[in-house]
Amino acid sequence: MPSNRERALDAAIDVLATEGIRALTHRHVDDSAGLPEGSASNAFRTRAALLLGIAEKMVEDELRMLAEPPIAASSEQLAESLVALFGRLTGPLRTQTSARLALLVEAAHDEAIRAILRNARSRAVEPIRAAFVAVGAADPDLAVHLVTVCFEGLFLQVIGLGVDLDPRPIITAMVRGAVASASE
Repeated sequence: MPSNRERALDAAIDVLATEGIRALTHRHVDDSAGLPEGSASNAFRTRAALLLGIAEKMVEDELRMLAEPPIAASSEQLAESLVALFGRLTGPLRTQTSARLALLVEAAHDEAIRAILRNARSRAVEPIRAAFVAVGAADPDLAVHLVTVCFEGLFLQVIGLGVDLDPRPIITAMVRGAVASASE
């Protein structure tokens, strides 16, 4: 059975994702988690501590989910793996992705959150970098930057603006571009 702290963090991520940063209060987290009043503030004395707790939990959960590297026998397979990853992040893991978008905005004003997210990013992209090396990308670091910028832009379109689009041609073009530079 999850602890009150874990229940509070799960509820806080849901509040952040579905109602935004302004709705994130200790009281609202307690209500959302079905916890006695004061439970969230007992576990996280300040709002800043709650935000740090959210960031750390999200990073832990996402790194576990990303532990399986993308399939990279060819650039086409890599593109399909990245399309599938994008589908998971905007489908079953949409709540976490929405909460991460809210945290990214908060990170612009909070160095501690920024450091957590930056560290997680460097760990999360390593399997993607390795996949680009495997398919012969001339500049795997540039390829990783292209993936992150592409995904973040697509997240803003799909989640932030509610645009209904097929990410496959965009992600496929990005992978082809990153790999094609190796043959030039």
